Amino acid sequence: MRAESPSVRRSPGFTLIELIVVIVLMGILAAMIVPEMRGSYGHAVLRSGSRDLANVCSIASSRAVSFNQVHRLQVDPSTGRFRVERRVRGPDRERAFVPLRDVSGSEGTLGGGVSVRIQPVEERGKPGSAEDASEPMGGADREFPASGEGVSGEDGERVPPQSLSFYPDGTADRREIVLRDPEGFGLVLRVNPVTARVRVLDLPRR
Repeated sequence: MRAESPSVRRSPGFTLIELIVVIVLMGILAAMIVPEMRGSYGHAVLRSGSRDLANVCSIASSRAVSFNQVHRLQVDPSTGRFRVERRVRGPDRERAFVPLRDVSGSEGTLGGGVSVRIQPVEERGKPGSAEDASEPMGGADREFPASGEGVSGEDGERVPPQSLSFYPDGTADRREIVLRDPEGFGLVLRVNPVTARVRVLDLPRR
């Protein structure tokens, strides 16, 4: 038997061309997967923010009924901060709002660059539905002075935080909370003025 020459023996491994092909394929896959992962993460943050706001709306509504005291959700569109406040009567007999203290989940901040704003409901429900029903006295839109000075807008004007009030009779302002993430996905939390219940709806992507 003849011994095989070491120079003829082939060692296992990859050629340079094979390595280049693998690297190119990995780059293509990464370019396809990373944007999807980023969009999924942003959408998850958006959903989490909507749950937090739905929870604070429930807190405000339940405490308004339990304590027979007007409560409101206040949001700051510039920072994404939100909190629940209760109405009190000051020494000068004027109505004012103070933040809730030591109530878990009554305040927080939206993360992930999610924008928030409170606006009147533009679309009414179908005839005969709860959303289209006439509002009782407690459900009419009533504005109270916003606490704090607000923040400067693009034109330098002072912009106060926005609010959504809940009343002792179980009703609420006819409002909706609009959330948008940097990827263009959006959700709207629509508050039923008769029952104060919150319904979450998807918005078309921008």
